[in-house]
Amino acid sequence: MAGLCILLCLGALLARQGSADLGAVAIVEVHENVTLHCGNVTGPRGPVTWYRNDSELVFLLSSNSSLPPASPRFSLEDAGALHMEALSLEDDGNYTCQEVLNETRRFPVWLRVASGPDQIVVNISATGALPNGTLYAAKGSQVDFSCRSASRPPPEVEWCFQAHISEVFGRNLTANSFTLLQMSQNLQGNYTCSATNALSGRQRKVTIELLVYWPPPSAPQCSAEVSSESATLELTCNWDGGYPDPTFLWTEEPGGVVVGDSKLQPLSPSQLSEGKKFKCVGNHIVGPASEVSCVVQISSPSLASQPMKTCLMGGNVTLTCQVTGANPPAKIQWLRNLTQPEVAIQPSGHYHITQHDQGSSLTIYNCSQDLDEGFYFCRAENLVGVRAVDIWLSVKGSTFRGQNMGDIMVLVDSEGEDEEEEEEGREDIEEEEQETNEREELPKETSKHGHIHRVTALVNGNLDRMGNGLQELHDDGDAELSDSVHEEDKPV
Repeated sequence: MAGLCILLCLGALLARQGSADLGAVAIVEVHENVTLHCGNVTGPRGPVTWYRNDSELVFLLSSNSSLPPASPRFSLEDAGALHMEALSLEDDGNYTCQEVLNETRRFPVWLRVASGPDQIVVNISATGALPNGTLYAAKGSQVDFSCRSASRPPPEVEWCFQAHISEVFGRNLTANSFTLLQMSQNLQGNYTCSATNALSGRQRKVTIELLVYWPPPSAPQCSAEVSSESATLELTCNWDGGYPDPTFLWTEEPGGVVVGDSKLQPLSPSQLSEGKKFKCVGNHIVGPASEVSCVVQISSPSLASQPMKTCLMGGNVTLTCQVTGANPPAKIQWLRNLTQPEVAIQPSGHYHITQHDQGSSLTIYNCSQDLDEGFYFCRAENLVGVRAVDIWLSVKGSTFRGQNMGDIMVLVDSEGEDEEEEEEGREDIEEEEQETNEREELPKETSKHGHIHRVTALVNGNLDRMGNGLQELHDDGDAELSDSVHEEDKPV
């Protein structure tokens, strides 16, 4: 190819110099001038006549002044050379110089008139065009390429591709047209068509940039978030994975009132109200054809919790609070009593706060009746509204032999005592019956088959609340429970 280019360029150079000596062939571009020499002869010359060789000889010009030239464009120069001006495509053909001296000699000359390429027209199908004229094609589509040029003779066409991502020229393709069946990101770049006139060596090039686009693979996702910078509500429409980035349109629903056209759309306080809906419509330059959208609804938080909790003195308790329906997510705080409702509880050695999703837990260590009993408030707030729920914490004082206890019943079974001890026990019981009217009633005891079952109970520190927690013990169904217990059998 390089050798052919050198040969063609050399031929064009010689033609522009007006020489037809080499091989009696002259190559000239249209509208230029040329001088055709009558053979490569030195010395005296005889009369010269020029003819055009068509189906028959056509007279053009003669050194005999009595014969006028066939066209004013023709003239003779030194040594009988034919000078032609403003060549046209019709001047292409065979010419003959006839010289008569001692004999008649004829010298043929082949004149080649080249035209173009004047312009190159490149067509790339299945594409769209950006406002700046850059073409684009959808990923996976079929794209046809063609290149045309006005030239005589028909030009040699060559395609060259330069990828954006690698900046390396691809292989050249010699063809007027070709097709790419599956466009991919690697085929995005510059496509250059060059047309070369094989006679004159003149070459023209046209480079077209072709981009490859594709839409995001999934549907858009809407969300409402609080901006960390301005602490305002910001609607977010995530529709990623495509190229280039899609465009967005936010509307208020129902009604379709346009709110904005950005991926991150801030809302003013006047636009915030309970249950209001906003719709994001995504649009990509290559589709899909049907509308893709998502809807976000803003709402204040709702709270759920246990209304009452109980903690034993010195023990631990955990209060929980679950938030639902908050969009954007709510900020959760724990507060203490109504005297200082805006003072939030801070984590410490006494309080431990755990946040989990849209829920929160407050753990109180080493419960104290004086310090910890009372109302606790779980407060959830977002930019739409505030909700709070109260929890009553009851602290019950109760320790039995150094251990925390709830409702506890202890059965002490004394076995192996003889009947004398049993009789003495009964006498002691009778003596104690007189004192029971002055003391609060204590749990009962019963005798069965010579064994004493002493029952003591502690119900959150209040014996009166023992209730039905103890069942009476019967001796064959007839024995009665004693109305008193010994002083030493009381809980200590």
